[in-house]
Amino acid sequence: MRARAAVLALAALLLAPAGAAAEPGFVARLDIEGVINPVTLRLVGVAIERAEAEGAQALLIQLDTPGGLERSMRGIVQRMLNARVPVIVYVGPTGARAASAGVFITMAAHVAVMAPATNIGAASPVALGGGADKTMMKKVENDAAAFIRSVALERGRNADWAEKAVRQAVSVTEREAVRLKVVDLVADSVPDLLAKIDGRTVRTVAGTVTLATRGAPVRPIEIGFRDRFLNVITDPNVAYILMMLGMLGLFFELANPGVILPGVIGGISLILAFFAFQSLPLNYAGLLLILFGIVLFIAEIKVVSHGVLAIGGTISMALGSLMLFDAPEIGFRVSWWVILPTVGMTAGVFVFALGAGVRALYGRQLLGPSGLVGRRGTVRERLAPEGQVLVQGELWRAVAEDEALEVGAAVRVVGVDGLTLRVKADAKGGLS
Repeated sequence: MRARAAVLALAALLLAPAGAAAEPGFVARLDIEGVINPVTLRLVGVAIERAEAEGAQALLIQLDTPGGLERSMRGIVQRMLNARVPVIVYVGPTGARAASAGVFITMAAHVAVMAPATNIGAASPVALGGGADKTMMKKVENDAAAFIRSVALERGRNADWAEKAVRQAVSVTEREAVRLKVVDLVADSVPDLLAKIDGRTVRTVAGTVTLATRGAPVRPIEIGFRDRFLNVITDPNVAYILMMLGMLGLFFELANPGVILPGVIGGISLILAFFAFQSLPLNYAGLLLILFGIVLFIAEIKVVSHGVLAIGGTISMALGSLMLFDAPEIGFRVSWWVILPTVGMTAGVFVFALGAGVRALYGRQLLGPSGLVGRRGTVRERLAPEGQVLVQGELWRAVAEDEALEVGAAVRVVGVDGLTLRVKADAKGGLS
């Protein structure tokens, strides 16, 4: 009997499907750091789809954000609420935060975890664009409060605190968040987190899932070149630099038709900047100030203002750069370390480089026949009326327009006929 039981057990082991192995399934991982924007929304959507398609038992999102765009946040929350795979949000590493839009994303997770020395809260909506009045802001606040309350109730979290985070901008530490049932637990690291949530049961749209995460392998979601590139150009500093390069490149191309390279670089830079502006809270008053500053720089070249226009252009461009984006409190701003060199270099290019070019254009021509008119010289062969004169170290055939001139007499060029100079006696004498 024992031999028969052993044979049956061995046969069952050999015939068992490959997927029935005892070791736990892998956990997919996506790191989100920085402002929540349309690129972040796309990354979360792709991560959830890949985790579901590849059979991951859970998707771990490590989050550190000051907030971001409301539309992108709602899209992320919607995808998390409808995910067929459990989504774990880990506010980490140590020192990270989940503020503003990050509160909504953390609340929407099937399992919410925070690292030591982190904080969550301050989810009050911010008016982007500066055009919202008191009534409109109240409507936005009520809408956000209702949304976060519904998300909290869906996940079994503290809905009252969630509403306070929106209406009163309250914020708490990781220990307080656990005590208030805002998040589920505190974990020192990702392995510690996976060990602590092992055996936890969560409910997804596909049904109830029991996590077996202790010792589970973690596979990062690889971010493609396209998404990395889009994430870079939607940075406010990069978008600002692209805009400035675009305007300067097109200006140089229009000022010097046929150069081609500045126009190509400028056109590409402006298109990329406009794409980035679609994802950023652009302030059109700031953009107009920057354009007005460039107009003042051009006027400085044409008009003698003793530097007044150049100073005004510098101030206008600096103020426009500061105002270009409307939400500095959540990371949408241009750094001073970018503004100062950019404004300074732009002012220098316009005032000095272009100024020198315009002065040379309208200055006296030094080459060619017209450049000889007005020059002084000396007679080397008697002009009666034809002879030779020395002008600017060169011998020229010349014709005296008045009386004959002797060798050594000082003359001044009054005209040019082909390769023959027309000269008159010069009372001042000397060479020029």
